[in-house]
Amino acid sequence: MDRKEEYWRWSEGSWVDPGQNPSRAKVISAGIDVGSVSSEAVICLDGKLFASSTIRTGSSSPLSAKAALDGALKVAGLSLQSLHLIVGTGYGRVNLPFPHKTVTEIACHGKGAHYMGGPSVRTILDMGGQDLKVIKIDAAGRVTDFLMNDKCAAGTGRGIEVIADLLGVSIMEMGALSFEIDEEPPAVSDICVVFARSEAMARLKEGWSKNMVIASYLRAMAERVSMMLRRMGVEERFVITGGISKNQGVVKRIEKLVGVESAALPHDAQIAGALGAALFARDFYLKERASA
Repeated sequence: MDRKEEYWRWSEGSWVDPGQNPSRAKVISAGIDVGSVSSEAVICLDGKLFASSTIRTGSSSPLSAKAALDGALKVAGLSLQSLHLIVGTGYGRVNLPFPHKTVTEIACHGKGAHYMGGPSVRTILDMGGQDLKVIKIDAAGRVTDFLMNDKCAAGTGRGIEVIADLLGVSIMEMGALSFEIDEEPPAVSDICVVFARSEAMARLKEGWSKNMVIASYLRAMAERVSMMLRRMGVEERFVITGGISKNQGVVKRIEKLVGVESAALPHDAQIAGALGAALFARDFYLKERASA
């Protein structure tokens, strides 16, 4: 029997910086971010990003965390025993078996975005699988304020997955397809996943193309997110983290609505939380050594 194509599946993979040598590092720290849709692991050498891995979160937070960390360790050529300290973050952090400490994802995204974007970053939009966060940080990467929506999956990765599966379109192609239209359609009236699915089906029956339906849904997402940003105020430098940061159909519409372009980041924005956790791990280890 043919396997049903998984249109909703986000990209997975590992990365390593070949220009760094872990044998010369004094502190090798790791961070693991277990989210509702994806899990990321990052390894840092003396506070510098060295390796990362992103996988789909399964039904078990501990197993997902282990798989992500194993992926990062493999490309880094390291063992679990090589790590001086591990910090866990994300919604599944309380169930992880091996992190020495845990830190909230808000603090970790602040620290990770600060590393990637530099000390001028002030506003972070984290668009995850099941929640949205607008985070304000200072020049040191410390969180000064935040606004979070985790009441439903509307406007998050889960919602995009449902629409991708309904339309039979790869989730990785939705952003580009949303611009292949003659005219920008009105936003769907409700991006609650259940109602949006029904509305998308109705539009298809009316003769809308798949691209029009995608554009309508992504526009609604952008409008919802923009309301949160306006409530907090967008201070430049503005960056977007989380998996949906890769969907330009959402990102470009958000930028247009708030009148501010998000800054390009030198690394995968999806690993920001795990990166922040790895940086916290280094700080904790150095502090423990200093007080020993």
